[in-house]
Amino acid sequence: MESQPSPNPNPAPVPAADLLAAAERGDTNVVRAAIAAGSDLEVRDEAGRTPLLLAATADRVEVASLLVAAGADPDALDQRHDTPWLVTGVTGSVAMARALLSARPDLTITNRFGGTSLIPAAERGHVEYVRLASGIGIDVDHVNNPGWTALLEAVILGDGGPAHQEIVRILIEAGADVNLADHSGVTPLAHARAKGQSAVAAILGGAGAR
Repeated sequence: MESQPSPNPNPAPVPAADLLAAAERGDTNVVRAAIAAGSDLEVRDEAGRTPLLLAATADRVEVASLLVAAGADPDALDQRHDTPWLVTGVTGSVAMARALLSARPDLTITNRFGGTSLIPAAERGHVEYVRLASGIGIDVDHVNNPGWTALLEAVILGDGGPAHQEIVRILIEAGADVNLADHSGVTPLAHARAKGQSAVAAILGGAGAR
């Protein structure tokens, strides 16, 4: 009986370009091989994005989980000042957020607009993400560079529909200051009324907004 060849005890590192492409397309086989070979998990593409950031952006949760378990950095900033954690606020992926939380990301790092992940999530109507993010220690009253909190952004850039109504409720329940105005002194309630968002205005008014 022929003997089987033994596994290579020293596999060659996976080329950086291959690892980056695999992370973005969700190829767990290549990513596992890269980890086993001791490949550099913090390699960057031309935009400064690491494999973990690419996986987070493309919502490749299984790949992200592999990279996190192998020690990939959830706080690696790219040229746009995004991190793997920050992009979850844009995608709204609760599964990805949970995968990254095990790596203890720095929740105070802000994006190029000076906002936490909670703010774009509130704007985009990612209800379940806002529910998660508002309960893990992110400052719900953080003010970004335009002068908006998550609550203000949900009103100003939201459509006033059911998703944004629920987000307003979640933020209020999480302790958001309903009277914290923007840089021009306009409150969330005033913005809601100006935009004809009667349901949102009613929720804010019921929470003591002025």
